[in-house]
Amino acid sequence: MSPLPKDKVIKIGVLSLQGAFEEHIACLSRLKVEPCEVRLQEGLDGLSGLVIPGGESTTMARLMRDYGLTAPLRKLIRSGLPVMGTCAGMIVMSRGAADLGAPALDVMDIDVRRNGFGRQIDSFEADLSIPAIGEETYHGVFIRAPFIERTGPGVEVLARLADGTAVAARQGNMIALSFHPELTGDLRLHDYFLDIVRNSVKR
Repeated sequence: MSPLPKDKVIKIGVLSLQGAFEEHIACLSRLKVEPCEVRLQEGLDGLSGLVIPGGESTTMARLMRDYGLTAPLRKLIRSGLPVMGTCAGMIVMSRGAADLGAPALDVMDIDVRRNGFGRQIDSFEADLSIPAIGEETYHGVFIRAPFIERTGPGVEVLARLADGTAVAARQGNMIALSFHPELTGDLRLHDYFLDIVRNSVKR
């Protein structure tokens, strides 16, 4: 694990309008950074990074609009704020998502398929090869999960299922995951995201 810069407080916001935000906060706390719930625009002040959790993407997109968060979030992320979106978080970050209507944040050059593997009953788990976090496989938990249909030229696919379906990607300071890393005891993806945050803070 990379050391934190001694002169910087690493403050990670977790969008807490809906979904699995408490589980992400618990993971970040275990990694000794300062997590905070973000519900209003004021909660965006002073963040080093942001996690957008899983949940229900249409509800999340609507609440972001209702609370006036969409435009400020888009501006911060496009200016370089590191962000990790999981499941619904990936959907609202994407440039296009079937059946979502207009893009919510439109910050990551990917198109995704909502509920790509089916309904709740079709949820599953799979061991993934993610070289960016080490040789040991990562156990992914997929719940009404989306998948990535298209990636732009600046996007790196981090993980695929055995059939080649892309389920994790990175573009600059942004990470998007189809699955729920907060539901496992494996903190490597959160720590990988924090490395991106640390490198951003040092600049």
